[in-house]
Amino acid sequence: MQFKHPEILYFLFLLLIPILVHLFQFRKFKKEYFTNVRFLKSISIQTRKSSQLKKWLLLACRLLLFFCLILAFAQPFFDAKDSQNRSNETYIILDNSFSMQAKGKKGELLKRAIQELLETTPENKNFSLLTNTESYWNTDIKSIRNTLQNLKYSAIPFELNAILARIDAHPTNAKKDIIVISDAVGMNKKQLKSIAKNDLCYFVIPESEQKNNLSIDSVFITETTNDFYDIEVNLSRFGNEIKSVPVAIYNQKKLIAKTVANLDGSKKSLHFNIAKQAFQGYVSISDNSLTYDNNYYFSIANTKKTKLISIGENAKSNFLQRIYTPDEFNYSNTELSTLDYNTLEKQDAIVLNELDEIPQALQITLKDFVQKGGNLILIPSVKSSATALTSFISAFGNFQFKSIEANSKLITKINFDHPLFSGVFENKISNFQYPMTKSSFGISNKQSAALLYEDQSPFLSTIQNTSGTVSVFSAALNTENSNFQQSPLIVPVFYKMALFNQNNGVNALTIGNSNPFIVDASLSKDGILEIKNEQEQFIPTQQIMNTKVKLTFNDLPQQAGNFEIYNQKQWVENISFNYNRSESNLQQTNTQLLSDYTRADSAESIFHRLQSDRMDKQLWKWFVIFALLFLICEMAIIKFLK
Repeated sequence: MQFKHPEILYFLFLLLIPILVHLFQFRKFKKEYFTNVRFLKSISIQTRKSSQLKKWLLLACRLLLFFCLILAFAQPFFDAKDSQNRSNETYIILDNSFSMQAKGKKGELLKRAIQELLETTPENKNFSLLTNTESYWNTDIKSIRNTLQNLKYSAIPFELNAILARIDAHPTNAKKDIIVISDAVGMNKKQLKSIAKNDLCYFVIPESEQKNNLSIDSVFITETTNDFYDIEVNLSRFGNEIKSVPVAIYNQKKLIAKTVANLDGSKKSLHFNIAKQAFQGYVSISDNSLTYDNNYYFSIANTKKTKLISIGENAKSNFLQRIYTPDEFNYSNTELSTLDYNTLEKQDAIVLNELDEIPQALQITLKDFVQKGGNLILIPSVKSSATALTSFISAFGNFQFKSIEANSKLITKINFDHPLFSGVFENKISNFQYPMTKSSFGISNKQSAALLYEDQSPFLSTIQNTSGTVSVFSAALNTENSNFQQSPLIVPVFYKMALFNQNNGVNALTIGNSNPFIVDASLSKDGILEIKNEQEQFIPTQQIMNTKVKLTFNDLPQQAGNFEIYNQKQWVENISFNYNRSESNLQQTNTQLLSDYTRADSAESIFHRLQSDRMDKQLWKWFVIFALLFLICEMAIIKFLK
């Protein structure tokens, strides 16, 4: 037992007063008996004994009364069970990602979590609240009530490690109590490793009753004819209860196609034919689970020709002319001796086709071209120096050419996950007609390989910068060194390399993706592009690159939808944004990861536990009660004990 005011215990010496008074009353006097009262002697002895008992009882009650009063004023207490963490700062992490739209027993998970915080958080409790995107430091429930009531779902997926990094960046020397309220969809060990050892982390995991969900994953053009686009819509199903769903395509708000998708697996692809013209609309489905992934917005711009030039001998560039046809490309070839450098910055893509040497002036021009969003394709010559090629290509990334190897190798592997082959193949092909090369350079970088030899060395690799893309072959493609020109792979490969970062296909960006978007626009020095629709408008980060502008959106916009890009008040281009689909699978929750952490059914139970474990057990009230009881006992003895 400890005392808040131990100095008051000195008043225990006052207990001597009732003892002294009692002893004074017990003084002995000399007794003289008269003959006329002698018969009362026996009665007197009995009465004296009763009187002494009464006085002893009164003395005990008074001593205990004063003792309890003095201890009550000294305020005794037992130290708290968790007193060492009494000064911890409290942080509440509230997951407001779209997976929290799922419905539990009492409604939507996020709305129920907010209501519980409003009802059960102690009013005198100071804490910091962090959501997926916002931070509210050192506040209380009264100050943040309106913010919580108006909290909206975030397009940014819940990442515990990112939010913990924000907490760590906030200056404080105190230990932390971190209360995480999340459905734990997508949570993994990597995120949990960000929890500091000295911090105490508590998890409230609200569970949804409905785990089934259906989402639209992507939309892209699979084939283009003179009058129509063949649009492929990809659906993902999570759970087995959803058997069919209506799917509709809208151009603006006009319905142009509709069908019913019968779902017999976890993936489903649907094909629609729409008119070959400018399009800005969305694909829509309807299910009884999450709603954020039921619409997929996309735009298709009017077809414009890609400007492309190849630099090399005319005889070696004939195959490029057959790929880059006049209906989609403004293609031309020039030899190095007749090259007009001024035409390069006007191109969308440049092919260096087996140049024995690359002049220094051309290297500087090409580096600037890629930085401004252009696509560069490098086909080395068998006469090229590996050192010279490495010196040139290293300006774009960590890439190295090794010495040329004069032995035949088959190209046997396609990296289907590479961005170069996005939307090219319906199925993964393992047995195709393998092309070959007679001699090739060794390449050190395997991570960016799109095509590989049988020995797993790269044949075609890409270097993707923030703006442009550099595609690098490891061997010459002339007919004397390779039969790749006769391979069916050559058309999609060269077609996609030229169209990297070009907006000729489906335009559908993901909110939160940092990849830039290139717009054809000529701005003045102080010019700026603005993006807006009926609900929202914003100005993205932008960089002027001659006749193009590179836009970076980061976490903008806040809501998915179709937008327009304006240069002042002049329309430039349509653009569409969608929410990240990473939280569509409500079944990707692994609560076993949290076995080493404290879990609770509600935030209220955590607040109650922290309060009970860290609050000293005050005993002064009990001593006041005992004092009153002894006072009552004293009064009862005086009144009733004769």
